[in-house]
Amino acid sequence: MSTLEEWMTTVRAELALDGDGVADLRVVQKVILDLARDAAHGVARPAAPLTAYLVGVAVGQGAPLGETAARIAELALARPADQQPSGEGT
Repeated sequence: MSTLEEWMTTVRAELALDGDGVADLRVVQKVILDLARDAAHGVARPAAPLTAYLVGVAVGQGAPLGETAARIAELALARPADQQPSGEGT
């Protein structure tokens, strides 16, 4: 088990997120890391964790993870070139 998988298992247990309501950690990990990458590259690096959090809130309210993450990643990557990060301060 990787360090990341161990950490996710620890956090999941600490937050009592075991059971039927939690998806496979490997699937969630890929979706969220891809979303974070797209937010960081399309918006700004600090947008990555905040975007992941907001998608998590939406999923907690019943939105499907895959569809929601894909829609938000598309938004991040579709930002006009003049709104893309320049590399400074991101």
